Amino acid sequence: MTSMLTHALRNLPASSAWAARGFARSLSCSSQLQAAAVQPKSKKTLAKSGVKNIVVVEGVRIPFLQSGTTYADLMPHDLARAALHVPRDVVDYIVYGTVIQEVKTSNVAREAALGAGFSDKTPAHTVTMACISSNQAMTTGVGMIAAGQCDVVVAGGVELMSDVPIRHSRKMRKTMLTLNRAKTLGQKLSLLSKIRPDYFAPELPAVAEFSTSETMGHSADRLAAAFAVSRLEQDEYALRSHTLAKKAQDGGLLVDVVPFKVPGKETVTKDNGIRPSSMEQMGKLKPAFIKPHGTVTAANSSFLTDGASAMLLMSEEKALAMGYKPKAYLRDFVYVSQDPKDQLLLGPTYATPKVLEKAGLTMADIDVFEFHEAFAGQILANLKAMDSDWFAQNYMGRKSKVGAPPLEKFNNWGGSLSLGHPFGATGCRLVITAAHRLKKEGGQYGLVAACAAGGQGHAMIVELYPQ
Repeated sequence: MTSMLTHALRNLPASSAWAARGFARSLSCSSQLQAAAVQPKSKKTLAKSGVKNIVVVEGVRIPFLQSGTTYADLMPHDLARAALHVPRDVVDYIVYGTVIQEVKTSNVAREAALGAGFSDKTPAHTVTMACISSNQAMTTGVGMIAAGQCDVVVAGGVELMSDVPIRHSRKMRKTMLTLNRAKTLGQKLSLLSKIRPDYFAPELPAVAEFSTSETMGHSADRLAAAFAVSRLEQDEYALRSHTLAKKAQDGGLLVDVVPFKVPGKETVTKDNGIRPSSMEQMGKLKPAFIKPHGTVTAANSSFLTDGASAMLLMSEEKALAMGYKPKAYLRDFVYVSQDPKDQLLLGPTYATPKVLEKAGLTMADIDVFEFHEAFAGQILANLKAMDSDWFAQNYMGRKSKVGAPPLEKFNNWGGSLSLGHPFGATGCRLVITAAHRLKKEGGQYGLVAACAAGGQGHAMIVELYPQ
């Protein structure tokens, strides 16, 4: 499998509760990781004179579950507050990311905070930036701490795909709103008489680009075709993701996952989408988007997922004063944006060289890579693009390629294809996984990158806190 993937990359086509539960558990898990950790080679720190050091004290997530399963009867703020196991009295601000907002709780950060027992004096707001929404939440927190506005920020993300809003047609909505303003019986009857059968057809949500009306899966299929990523390569990569995730889960490496007692149901303790299959079984699935000749299938795509994550960010000074041992520094980060049609999912390709240059690093300096896996075809197309001088020169305005991450450093504990992808919550998972892998694998620098709808992307450098 590895040889096939390696070959593919080289061939581009011409085209308080926290203290009791989270931290206690974290300290135990951290000690286990530390005992097994390989001491990293000493490298320069990325600290900058006159710039505050922002640290990750802890990051957790409730188990990521396939939509329509155990979380199906909950609401987004229920999931979000389940991840908010933090020392409530020291938090200055809360910011959450989400993509498909529940109308009743549009500022889900605020509703989750109140539901979790935070003071009503603690401000909270919600951001959205498609699949990098919790990345935006984190960097918003970083900015607030760096600016001296806060010392302690909780950043997170949530998505509940089991219950997405389904609307009446616009004609019906307009009629109903007008009907609500009608004053006489005659006016109401007149409006009701105008309703036609097609008014009752609902507007169903779709994971599609507003500007192009194209589903993301369709875009992934075209991207895979453009970079000559075969169905076989995609299935092999998806199998790799599930196999590594299963190994990490069984080996107790996914220490960011905290149990969640679902009201009226069982306590959920682990992700339920990790399902290593076989190449033969995966090969039987039909194309999901471009039929009959597409290569993107349900087996090599991330699945609709419910879940939430949260991360406790502090200035280093504040964390040490409170007696905490941080896990990692959050260093340089960038956001990028490109054509939302032909380059919708190429965010990592554009963001990676920019964040490396900003940090003064090269690909060889990075010990751990954590990239968002929306589709196997998407991730492999990005790796091919990153390893292409032709693409760098013709599309990125660069003289040469940045190079593809080596697979032995890449998403070693699984990724979104296997662990799940609750749109607004994935970014926090990527960052805390990078921090844990750095400690376990003996590295110093991690690079997190993700694509997002709208043709946008994000990349961040994570530096292991001195052990």
